[in-house]
Amino acid sequence: MRTLRLRQTRWLSRMGRILTHVTIVNALDPAPEISCEALVDTDAWGLMLPRAWKERLGAFQMTRTVEMVAADQRVVSGEVCGPVTIQIEGWEPVSSEVTFVDMELEGGRYRPLLGYTVLEQAGLAADPVGGRLLKIPHMDLRAASGSTG
Repeated sequence: MRTLRLRQTRWLSRMGRILTHVTIVNALDPAPEISCEALVDTDAWGLMLPRAWKERLGAFQMTRTVEMVAADQRVVSGEVCGPVTIQIEGWEPVSSEVTFVDMELEGGRYRPLLGYTVLEQAGLAADPVGGRLLKIPHMDLRAASGSTG
C-alpha cells in the first residue's frame, strides 16, 4: 500500500507555513466530528485527511476512489467521501467533500492538507507572507466568463 509523505517545500520554509484549525462533520450524521490543524497547500486539491481517520466520521452518502499524483510524482489512491461540512477557523462553514489518503505520521502527528477548492468555497485566500488566511471580499466570476476586465 502506498503512503503519501508530506514534505516541507523550500518556498514554505522561506515564506512561512500557514496552519489553520479545521473542523469536519459528516452531513448525514453531524454528531461525530474531527477537529485538527491543517497545512494550507494551494497546490493541493480539496481537504486531504489521513485514511486512518475515516471511520471517525461514520458512513458517507457518497464515496469514490481517485488516483492522484503526489508532489514527488508518485501516483497514490484516495477515497473521496461526502458530503461533509468543513469549518475553517472562525469562518463560515461550507459543504464539500474530503479525500482520505494514506499518510505517514510527522513527529507523532498526521498533517492534513487544506487545498484550494475548499479555500475558494469558503471565500478565503492564502497570504504566505503574513502566514494567514484572508477573506475575499467577493467572488470573481470574470475568469469563469472569459472576461478579463
